[in-house]
Amino acid sequence: MEKKQLVEAVQYQEERFTKKILFQKGESVVFILNFMPGQTLPTHKHPGTDVYILGLEGNGTMTVDGEDTPLVKGETIHIGGEEAFAYSNSGDTPASLHVVLCKIPSPIYAQEV
Repeated sequence: MEKKQLVEAVQYQEERFTKKILFQKGESVVFILNFMPGQTLPTHKHPGTDVYILGLEGNGTMTVDGEDTPLVKGETIHIGGEEAFAYSNSGDTPASLHVVLCKIPSPIYAQEV
């Protein structure tokens, strides 16, 4: 068993957003992203991966395949690996996101099990 304190991963920098990895096991990873107001995560994809994001602090805007949606503290979102997404801290206070990336088993492997 491993146990970590989230407060240790919530670290903000004026220059750019920060990423603090909590766990990395096989092809899955859990981390915290921290944003000062106005900081952004560029548009990108994680092919073959499910992405789960929980708003820990603050609020911002999640853009998925070109469509904006608010994401505030306490809300969670699932993004498929083929969806292009970005995040912007559009609020007035720092924002933190708890992110889980889970590799999707290939259909061939799933049939063998």
